[in-house]
Amino acid sequence: MVGTFACGCRRMPSFVSSLIASTWLRVLARIVLTFAFWGSGLSKLIDFPNGVAEMARYGLEPAIAFNIASIVTLLVGSALVILDRMAWLGAGALAVFTVLTIPIVHHFWTMTGEEAMIHFFFATEHVSLIGGLMVAAILSGSRKRSVPRQNNPSLLRTV
Repeated sequence: MVGTFACGCRRMPSFVSSLIASTWLRVLARIVLTFAFWGSGLSKLIDFPNGVAEMARYGLEPAIAFNIASIVTLLVGSALVILDRMAWLGAGALAVFTVLTIPIVHHFWTMTGEEAMIHFFFATEHVSLIGGLMVAAILSGSRKRSVPRQNNPSLLRTV
């Protein structure tokens, strides 16, 4: 049996189509996409002194202010994406945060050997994560345009 979503030249099986259209999978996907961000934000909040030390280690002063700004950006940005409320803003904030970590933390072009290679891999993974955030923002916006608000009243109405 084939579903309604097209996948290349062949049609997607209906169980896959149903799975992709399910609310729980959409929410789970947004939780998984933002895991690195909300996990880091919670870590910086729970172990505030270590978060401050991390900021200072990378030359971000005043370290307390940068830690607070990071926590707010990471947690609020993640919440906006997960709840699909102004997901474009949350995804954008997380993407900018991620781009900034490359020259501040993962500046592989100034390193040599294994250290440079490890930071290069982190930087390329960050670029891929930014791509995922872009897709989340695009899908959120396109879904909101296609689903009338009055037909979708739940808290996660555009899931």
